[in-house]
Amino acid sequence: MPEPKDAYTLEDLRDWSAATSDLERPARLAVIGDPVAHSLSPAMHNAALAAAGIDLCYVRIRLAPEELSEGVERMQAAGFVGFNATIPHKAAVRELVDETTEVAGRIGAVNTVAFENGAVVGHNTDGPGLRRAVREAFSMDLGELRVLVLGAGGGAGRAAAVQCAMDRCERLVLANRTEEKARALANELSAILHDADRLAGPSDRLVAIPWEERALERELGQVDLIVNASSLGMKRTDPDVLPQRLVQPHHLVFDMVYSPPRTRLMAEAEAEGARTCNGLGMLLWQGVLAYEFWFNREAPVEEMRRALAAAAA
Repeated sequence: MPEPKDAYTLEDLRDWSAATSDLERPARLAVIGDPVAHSLSPAMHNAALAAAGIDLCYVRIRLAPEELSEGVERMQAAGFVGFNATIPHKAAVRELVDETTEVAGRIGAVNTVAFENGAVVGHNTDGPGLRRAVREAFSMDLGELRVLVLGAGGGAGRAAAVQCAMDRCERLVLANRTEEKARALANELSAILHDADRLAGPSDRLVAIPWEERALERELGQVDLIVNASSLGMKRTDPDVLPQRLVQPHHLVFDMVYSPPRTRLMAEAEAEGARTCNGLGMLLWQGVLAYEFWFNREAPVEEMRRALAAAAA
């Protein structure tokens, strides 16, 4: 039987039965984005569906921002179980759902949608995916750590910061090129993170700083986990995420970038004795949590892990 297209379109959604008539299994799950053909999500989700004996397949659908509302309506009408949303749709999808989970509401974005009994329910697995990936990589929970989020002004950085605050991390430092964005997020998170019994100490528990060497140098001695939530590191020509000399052996470095699998940030941090992890584990756990949100059952994690690793390679 033919394979699904690299990416379907809104025009396909307008007559979904005809557009997917050649597929062996009904396409009732998808990732939407613009662009989206690069997404590795179909590999792990189709492996999960096959392992669970669920007779559905997961595809990519490219929707431009102006096509999003109609696209969601068409998916619901076509009998979709749900979908994932990636750039640039996460914030906009939140405005199209009937209800959101607490974490999606706090993050202010939706990356996973379920169609349930006529309702459109939005969730966000970015932050929870980071939590699970950090636990698996470093055998520590976010709540035990002092965390620096680099790129706190973007969507991934906001999700990471919100999750750290919800998990009551020991300390949270938000760094962003535009310091005002980091300060605004810190103000928003202060009510979540505030705990009078834990504020005593040599430094503030919630700090916003510019993403500059001098400011980072002041904070890194009081940080355990460094999270790169930016896209820096995907290109050889990208500037350094962090000056190598600032990395210390006690640091744990989580780089959300997973291509290349060993980023320059990871290589330089390892040279200083730090432990590191790339973002593939976060992508895996985002997918696991999305599957469990859709089907209310435990996901076949190892099958998803193997398929994702093969696709990434």
